[in-house]
Amino acid sequence: MEHPGALIAHANFAKGFRGGERQTQLLIETLAARGYRQRLLVRKGSDLGRRCRGIDNLTVIEIGKPYAFHLARLKGAALLHAHETKAAQFALFGRRLLGIPYIVTRRVDHAIKNNAFNRAIYAHAAQCVALSGAIKTEIHKLVPDTDVAIIPSAWSRLAFDGESVSRLKRRFEGKFVVGHIGALVDAHKGQAVLIEAARLLAQTHPDVQVVLLGGGQDEAQLKAAAADLANVTFEGFVNNVGDYLKCFDLFAFPSRYEGLGSILFDAMQFDVPIVASDVGGIPDIIHHEENGLLVPPGDADALAAAVERLYLDAALRERLVEAARTQLEHFSPGAMTDRYEQLYRSCYNQ
Repeated sequence: MEHPGALIAHANFAKGFRGGERQTQLLIETLAARGYRQRLLVRKGSDLGRRCRGIDNLTVIEIGKPYAFHLARLKGAALLHAHETKAAQFALFGRRLLGIPYIVTRRVDHAIKNNAFNRAIYAHAAQCVALSGAIKTEIHKLVPDTDVAIIPSAWSRLAFDGESVSRLKRRFEGKFVVGHIGALVDAHKGQAVLIEAARLLAQTHPDVQVVLLGGGQDEAQLKAAAADLANVTFEGFVNNVGDYLKCFDLFAFPSRYEGLGSILFDAMQFDVPIVASDVGGIPDIIHHEENGLLVPPGDADALAAAVERLYLDAALRERLVEAARTQLEHFSPGAMTDRYEQLYRSCYNQ
C-alpha cells in the first residue's frame, strides 16, 4: 500500500511515559518505517519526545501551556492524531481555527464528563478510535451517532538481554515467579488485591513469589501492606522489562478498571500465561479458559485460586500460552498501523 505524501501530526501531552505513550511511539516508528513524514507535539520535557527523537522523517516539537497558543505548529499537516485528552482538546481548536481534520484515540474506559466541550471533541472528529468495546460504549454514551472504530494496542517489541535474564533466574531460582507490571496506583491496577492473594498463597505454596515492577503514588502504602511477606518483591521502575518477562512463570493483572491493558500483549509475546481481572477491555484480549484465566476484580480469593491452579497445572499453562501465541499476529505493531493507515486515508478523502 503506497502512502500519501501528506504530513501526519501527532499530539500527546501526557506527563509521564505509560502504555498510551508507548503505543504512540510504536505507531510513529512503524509509520516512519513505511515512509511517512510526521510531526509530534509534546509537552516540554516529555519522555515520549525524548524517546522519539531521531526517528526518520519525524519532527518533535515541545510546547508549553496553554497548548492552544501553539496551534500554528500544526500548519502544513493534513491530519492531526490526538492520543490523549489534552491532545483531543487541542485538536478541536485546530479543526475550528485551521480546518485540520483530526482523529482522536481514547484509551481509558472512564465515563466521559457530559458537557458541550467534550461532546464537540468527539462529534467533530473525522474519526473516533477506541481500544476496546468497553471504551466504545463510553464514547457512544456521550455522542451516540458518532462512528467509533476499535483498534487494539500492539505488543511493544520489548528486547531482552541474555546475561541479565540469567542473573534474574539465578536470583529467583526455585521460585514460581508471578509477575506484575504497572504503575503502583491501587485504585487502578489493584496491587493490594495481588498482595492479599500472595498472603493467602504463602500459607500453602511458599515458593510462589510475587514480583511487582513499577513505581507510583501508592508505593509506600503497598510496601507497608506487604512488609511481613517474604513472597512479595518490589523491583521499582525498571527499563529492562523484557528481561523480567523472560523470567516470569505467570503474569497477574488484577486491575480494578482497564481500558485494554496493552502490557498483556507483551506477556503473550513472551509466552507467559495470564490471570487478569474480568473488567473493562481486558475480556477483549483474554478469553477465559481459552488464552488465559479471568477473575472478578477486587477478589483476592479468586485471584489466589487462579494462580494456584496454574501453578499446579503445567499442561494448562502451556495450553493457554499456545492459544495466546496464535492470536499475536492480530496485535502486532504492523497490524495496528494497517488499521490506522486505513483511517488516515478515509480522512484525506473527506
